Amino acid sequence: MEAILALEDGRTFGGKAFGHPGTSTGEACFNTSMTGYQEVLTDPSYRGQIVAMTYPLIGNYGVNPEDAESREPHVRGFVVAELCRVPSNWRSKQSLDDYLKQHEILGIEGVDTRALTKHLRSAGAMRACLTTELDKDAAVAAARESPSMEGMDYVQEVTTPKNFTWDAESREWTIPNPSVGQEGNYLELEPAKHRIVAYDLGVKFNILRCLRQEGFEVEVVNARTPAKDVLARDPDGIFLSNGPGDPAALDYVHAEIRQLIGKKPIFGICLGHQVLSHAFGGKTFKLKFGHRGGNQPVKDLRSGKVSITSQNHGFATDSEGLPSHVEVTHLNLNDDTVEGIRSTQDPVFSVQYHPEAAPGPHDASYFFREFADLIEAAK
Repeated sequence: MEAILALEDGRTFGGKAFGHPGTSTGEACFNTSMTGYQEVLTDPSYRGQIVAMTYPLIGNYGVNPEDAESREPHVRGFVVAELCRVPSNWRSKQSLDDYLKQHEILGIEGVDTRALTKHLRSAGAMRACLTTELDKDAAVAAARESPSMEGMDYVQEVTTPKNFTWDAESREWTIPNPSVGQEGNYLELEPAKHRIVAYDLGVKFNILRCLRQEGFEVEVVNARTPAKDVLARDPDGIFLSNGPGDPAALDYVHAEIRQLIGKKPIFGICLGHQVLSHAFGGKTFKLKFGHRGGNQPVKDLRSGKVSITSQNHGFATDSEGLPSHVEVTHLNLNDDTVEGIRSTQDPVFSVQYHPEAAPGPHDASYFFREFADLIEAAK
């Protein structure tokens, strides 16, 4: 079946449909990761977006439920150069094509993803329509009529409706090594040492896994949970998760986090970092085409160390709007945007990128230990 990807500026790309046929609109963006397409599909931060993968062959290792980052995929559409319809991996449970059919998501293959990526880098991320039903003109019109990412609150669509304590499988997966007594595929967890509350703005499962591996007992709460209810639980710390949409549209979250600053140690990731910036009185702005992939260089201004990081965001913190007691700790070396902040008067810090790296390098995984150390110091 033929499919069309149409951008709001009139550019169109043709290809073959896979997954579930139909019509969908969203913001077109690209991800430069070489692996991890299942994690991309199920990352709640991609809510409302049509994602193109720059790596040319996608689907070669299939889909495995253990690798999902949430209970369902969140993308509005999926764009690849070449789809592998016969996966080859012992952990695979189904093909990518079948997975998208199951969740009624449209994909398109045969697209010149290099041309698409270069166009989005030049013109910027923009609204798009992916369809098997419309002609080119109608698809462009549908893209232009779809809502903009700016001003959109997708957090209400992805946050947990009921608070819960994370108790799912969190052991680190490994290859057995009998020579050192490691017989199974999992490393045993250390006992939990700290109780924290995690605001679910669109949290990835691997963040919760990493928190548990670092010794945290995590209660996940809805994004609209009042600050007084969180403080009534008397947690050792508070975590602000990643998530989708425009951080400036989350006034109701900013107000509650503002009341928590100075009361408990706080750590934020991605959207949580941007929400924290707003809670401090700062502002955010939309990036031209965002940072999405596992190869973003970030410099720690405190140590001079450079890490290669996993990122997924279309907005960034404006350093000019931050108060004097909030310092910028990390910068993106590609465009000098803010990648981390900390308060000099309260136990609060955040990073724009993803220390849990699913997918991506593990250069930044030490931040979970920093959060534990911050809580120990506060105690």
